[in-house]
Amino acid sequence: MTDRVLSTETAKQSIKKMQQVINGPLMEQIEALNREGQTLSDPNVWDGNRAQQFRGEWPDMHSALTKAREAVEQLRQKAEGINRDIMTAGGN
Repeated sequence: MTDRVLSTETAKQSIKKMQQVINGPLMEQIEALNREGQTLSDPNVWDGNRAQQFRGEWPDMHSALTKAREAVEQLRQKAEGINRDIMTAGGN
């Protein structure tokens, strides 16, 4: 383990950009995928052999998207927390 504590301006900007992507378009796109998948999983909206195949696979896809959303949010929180701790240790 090292005693070095460093948060360069580049690191701060990268964390900020990561948070902007996660809080904005990435989460919105994951939610949009889930909404459209739910719509397409309704046989009154979309039906046929391949649509039925999609409906059979959709629950796993939906679960994977939900887990990805949760993992990305954890990543955002972790990066934010680490940077906050580094800034506190450095007296900033």
